[in-house]
Amino acid sequence: MLYAILAYHVEAEVMSWTAQEDAALLADLRQVHGHLTQQGRLGPAARLNATKKARTLRGPGAGVVLDGPFAETKEQLLGFYVMDCPTEEAAIQAARDLRRANPTAVYEIRPVALYLPGVAFPVTDMGRPG
Repeated sequence: MLYAILAYHVEAEVMSWTAQEDAALLADLRQVHGHLTQQGRLGPAARLNATKKARTLRGPGAGVVLDGPFAETKEQLLGFYVMDCPTEEAAIQAARDLRRANPTAVYEIRPVALYLPGVAFPVTDMGRPG
């Protein structure tokens, strides 16, 4: 079963990290990613850009594009993983592994109803995924 693991953070806190703090966190996460990749469980993962660059499409017909994600919590969705886990418990364990490397994140775990794989994306201009 595929599971989406959504990473939530307080965006202002993440944006306040120094380049060194961010690099250290990413190094810790890469270790978890390597372990999950060796197990054949890690699918696409991305770090999303700042919410100020987010847009929401809603409404009937062609819809209306609005600025921002309009989340009603202080945490924002800042990244996600798609993992192949045999059980919900295994997906929860993978999220716990990620949280050990990134303890200030909140991870939401959801089964994936539809997955359409595509081609791999390159690293962004900031040298970070997504």
